[in-house]
This record gives sequence, C-alpha cells and structure tokens, in this order.
Amino acid sequence: MSETPTVAEQAAPPPAKAPPPAEQRPAQPLAYLLGHQSGVVIVVALVIALLVGAALIRYQGVNPWYAYETLLREALFVPGGLTRTLQKTAPLVLTGLAVVLPLRVGLFNIGGQGQLVFGAMFGAWVAYAAGGAGFLGAVLGMVAGALAGAFIGFIAGILKATRGVHEVITTIMLNYIAAGVTWWLVIGPLEAESSKTSGIPQTELIPEASRVGAAAGIPIGFVFAVLLAVLCWWMLGRTTLGFRFNTVGANKHAAGYAGISISRIVTLSMIFGGGLAGLAGALEAMGTLHRFEPAIGGTLGFDGITIALLARANPLATIPAAFLVGVLRTGAPGLQFATGIAPEVVDLLLAIILLMVSIPVLGKWIFRSRADKVTAASTSWGS
Repeated sequence: MSETPTVAEQAAPPPAKAPPPAEQRPAQPLAYLLGHQSGVVIVVALVIALLVGAALIRYQGVNPWYAYETLLREALFVPGGLTRTLQKTAPLVLTGLAVVLPLRVGLFNIGGQGQLVFGAMFGAWVAYAAGGAGFLGAVLGMVAGALAGAFIGFIAGILKATRGVHEVITTIMLNYIAAGVTWWLVIGPLEAESSKTSGIPQTELIPEASRVGAAAGIPIGFVFAVLLAVLCWWMLGRTTLGFRFNTVGANKHAAGYAGISISRIVTLSMIFGGGLAGLAGALEAMGTLHRFEPAIGGTLGFDGITIALLARANPLATIPAAFLVGVLRTGAPGLQFATGIAPEVVDLLLAIILLMVSIPVLGKWIFRSRADKVTAASTSWGS
C-alpha cells in the first residue's frame, strides 16, 4: 500500500499543539500583573515610599498612621483644603505635561523650572499692565506666560535639532539663565515700590479683575490644566502630529525614512513643553501670589519630572499623579503644625517615589523570574 498522503490529508490542518502542563501555564493573576507592569511598578514605588516614610516618622516619635491621616485631612477635608490642593495641582499637571510631550519624542525636558519662572514673570507683568481690561487681562497674562516659556523651550529645541546639543545640558543652563534674568527684572525695571521697604524682591500686585480665581470652589486654573491634559492626550493619540511625535520617539531613523521632519518635531515638542510650563508659572502668579517673586516656582518645575514618570508619559495620567503630589505639598505645612514633623518628609517621599519609578531594573527584577515562562507558554504553533 502506498504511503503517499491523500489530498484530504495534505489539506488537513496541522495537529493542534498540546496545551502546556499545568505547572507551565501562568496563573491568571500573574498573567494580569505581567500585562500591567507599569501600573504594578508605580504601586510598588508608592508602597515602598510610604513604608520608608512611616519608619522615619515613627523614629521621630509620631504615629505614622496619625501623620498620614493628618496629611490627608489638611489637604482635603479642612475648610478650603480641597480648593488649595486643586490650586496646587493645576501647575503640577502642566509641568508634568511639559515633561511628557518631549518624552514622547525621546527628549528629557528638565528645564520646566526655568520655563515656569520665565512664564510667571512675563505673565504677571502683562496681567498687571492690562489690569484695566478685566478678564481679558488675565487671558493676555496666560498667553504671555505660555509664550515666554515656549521661547525658552524653543532655544533648547532648536539647539538640539540643528546642532545636536543635548537637551539636558541646555535646559539645565537655561534654568539658571531664566532665574538670573527674572531676578534682574524684579530688582530693577519691574520692582514694586513696596519691595523697596520690605526688602522682598517682587512686582506690583496684579489688579483683582485680572487675577485667575475660582468658581464654586474649583480653581479656574485647574479646569484649564485638565482640559489641556485631555487635549494633549487627543493630539498624541488621534492626530497626524501626534503620530509623528510617537514615531520620532520610537525610531528616528524610520521616521526620517518615512519623510517626517525630525528637526521640526524635536523643536515643536520642546516649544509645547516650554509653553505648558510657562502657562503653569503664569497661573501660579495670577492665581496664587497675584504677583511675581523669584521663589514663586518652589519645586513645581522639578515636581513635573516625578509626575511625568509616575504617569508613564501618559497625558491623562498626569492628572491623578499631579493630584497626589498636590495633596502631599498642600498637607505638609499642616502636618508640621500638628505633629512637629519637618515638612521635608514630603520631599523625601517624592524622592523615593521618583527613584523607584525611574529605575528600569525594578520592573525587570519584579517580573524577571516568570516572564520567560509566560512568553513560552503563550507562543502559538509554528512561531
């Protein structure tokens, strides 16, 4: 009898591969965790930060549970606490976005502090000068702040695009330049009369009509920040420009081969990032201090790096990440008053969170032992 297979046998599909033994099949919870590694790493970072903070708080003789409860209560549940937290969250969302957009192109914008300060200076000046125009003065101040920050971002972007100068170097140096220029302005041409007697460098108070206030306890700046986060998410995920951003960030060589102008996208990403940080500074000047002072930014620009990494470069995720940082920043003074703990414990918590989420080794260490088994188990026939 011939051993040649019949036509039906030749056309039959190959035999199905036997399912892996039970010990090789990944458990459902583990498979879920492997599919959501970014979220798991963030949760682990938060837990580690809270545990380390709890140990230090206990070392100072204070109940950690009471300290964290006080932190949340001061930030959210005392009269006006939620409004102050949202007011602090608004610039944090924007400085987070100022890092996220360049990150999507493969750039690291750590110049948010200088961009914020520059935007705050010119935003406060324009809002003061246009104080007679009412709300239009506030709009002009926000536009001026965004343009001032975008100018700083443009310098870093164009140097990167045309000369290959690393954006980390230029943004660090521009932080110092922006601080120096604004300091000269606030002790010179734009100095307020009151600062000559108080000794505190500051500009004149912005007229009340040109300030950015709140409606029903919700700061208007927070509404703007949320809308801009949604707009950035839509731009990156639904537009041609966003596709170009993501393509350049994924592979510049492939993007150039496809006809995308890499220098244009690089420059635009830094302009957008600088503009968002500048707007954050303008909102801080017009909505919180109602004038410009050199220390207006605090650490808002650098907090944006923590927020962007927590959000995993997702514009929408900057909102909860910024809210978390806003809660910590707003509740810190009340924590010190109630317990005597130095507010720097909040800086320590944020530093640990930043350290944890920015170390890629953490994710590899968590998932290394099982990743290969899951990959082998999920491989289909013939691959």
